[in-house]
Amino acid sequence: MDKNTIIGLIIIFLILIGFSYFNRPSEEQRREMMRQDSIARVEQQKRELAAQKLRQETQEAEQAVAEAQRKSAVFAQDSITEQIYTLENDKIKLNISTRGGRITLVNLKEYCTHDSLPLILWKEDASTLGMNFYARNQEINTEKFLFVPSTTETTLYAKNETQTLSMRLYADSSSYIEYRYTLFPDSYMTDFSIITHNMGEIIASNSSFLTLYWGVNMPQLEKSKDFEKRYTGVYYKFFENDVEHLSLTSDADEETLPTKVQWIDFKQQFFSSILITDTPFSDILLSDKASQRNGYIKEAYAEIPLPYNGEAQEQYDMHFFFGPNSFPVLKEYGKDLALTDVINTGWKWVAWFNKYFVIPIFNFLQNNTTWNYGIIILVLTLIIKIILFPLTYKSYMSSAKMRLLKPQLDEINKKYPADKALEKQQAMMKLYKQAGINPMGGCLPLLLQMPILIALFYFFPGAIELRQQGFLWADDLASYDSILTLPFTIPFYGSHVSLFCLLMTVTNIIYTVINYKNQPQNDQMKGMKMMMYLMPIMFLFIFNNYSAGLSYYYFIATLITILQTWIIRMFVNEEKMMKRIELAKQKPVKKSKFQQRLEEMQKQQQQRLREQQRQRNKK
Repeated sequence: MDKNTIIGLIIIFLILIGFSYFNRPSEEQRREMMRQDSIARVEQQKRELAAQKLRQETQEAEQAVAEAQRKSAVFAQDSITEQIYTLENDKIKLNISTRGGRITLVNLKEYCTHDSLPLILWKEDASTLGMNFYARNQEINTEKFLFVPSTTETTLYAKNETQTLSMRLYADSSSYIEYRYTLFPDSYMTDFSIITHNMGEIIASNSSFLTLYWGVNMPQLEKSKDFEKRYTGVYYKFFENDVEHLSLTSDADEETLPTKVQWIDFKQQFFSSILITDTPFSDILLSDKASQRNGYIKEAYAEIPLPYNGEAQEQYDMHFFFGPNSFPVLKEYGKDLALTDVINTGWKWVAWFNKYFVIPIFNFLQNNTTWNYGIIILVLTLIIKIILFPLTYKSYMSSAKMRLLKPQLDEINKKYPADKALEKQQAMMKLYKQAGINPMGGCLPLLLQMPILIALFYFFPGAIELRQQGFLWADDLASYDSILTLPFTIPFYGSHVSLFCLLMTVTNIIYTVINYKNQPQNDQMKGMKMMMYLMPIMFLFIFNNYSAGLSYYYFIATLITILQTWIIRMFVNEEKMMKRIELAKQKPVKKSKFQQRLEEMQKQQQQRLREQQRQRNKK
């Protein structure tokens, strides 16, 4: 080794020593590293202790089962104690009891109730899940027996791991029924499988099915129990067909579905418990009824026959969805299952507007801005009103022209007596035609806007995005806003005062006044005047208990319409409009084929009336 090589090695050695010295961690960094190592060791010890405890409990339970089986022929369990196991991720938490091997608690961790309590969809004393069948001349209800957790299938809770828990009900050492639950990370979906293993000699030989039953007493989660009840019920989807539901308004309903069903949903206003099957169910019994328990809405129940062939092993694969009734979420989890149809977007002839216009725009604004939801509703309203402005303009112009023609219409009314109604109608139609006015021009734009108004009537109360979102004085845009609680209850109104509802009513009255003045004043309009003013008052009673977001939308929409009407009136010169009408009347009018047929029919009808009059005169 020459001199240069030795010097090079020495330099490299010194560089490494210097690099290590200058890059050594600070005292604070060393303390943090030690803390993290300590936390990791503690977590590892906890996992090992929990795993050891679970193995010990399982061994004890299996030994107890073996001892119990020697004492009785079927499912005897004298010395087994109940245990609770938990499957949990960032979204949901499930408690599963060895008693019946069933889910006893469902907690949606991202949400809370209207009074800030944990949101529990299922409670142990208000839910049921199990199987009924006959075994060795005994009627078996699995909820009465204790299951044994299988250690080989159990993974302890870890944030980013798939967790599987198997619960087994042993008839003997080689025959059992297994419930297998699998919860995935960051998911609202839980796989649920029922497996029968070597049960052919245990279950009655004449059994062609096992009955799976599932029931939930659905708790009140929102501020208004009566309003929440309107959106709570049992939904189901027929295989390759539509989504239906039991009655949402009656106190009790029951139905047997002989055709195939893909899923069943015990749905509440903003949350769902959906049982989805890989193999469609048939001959299902569904029922719901108003709950008699304080703090609960409805009792939902389902009986599902599972075909059984007595084979060595039979498996029924299903999935539970526990989550929000959010359009994007349901679309993600059930794109091919029409899960989104559990959200009430209105009748089919208006639902398209919510699905393909309102919801996409709302979600876009929600995902791409940091705006308050009150501002999002305002922007959505502006977009809708801008799109509808041509209809608003057309309605105003038609009403204005009709008002300008009012003196000429009065002359026609004076000219033709009551017994010449056809001639009067023909004269009016001729005047409309000459002036280029469609008498329905003021009504048609309003009728075209009705589906949109109705669609939004359904959208806001069912939009979970608005749930517990505050704006101005409203603390929850999905429920009613209250600025005053009354010491008494007003029939059909309630015991609180909704300010958004009051503002909506006031703007509607103002718009009614403006609109009434813009209409031609005749006896018919005078007769309708009371009804026009009565409608906003009716809305005051109807909407006082509705979603504050809905009242806010109608308030803003009416306010914008008033502003649009004022702007149109500023730019429309009615004197020039009247001159154009007079010029249009001087031009020859070409009759359409429809008008020709209409006039021909009127002449024929007039001729028949004259003939009838002559015959009466002869008598």
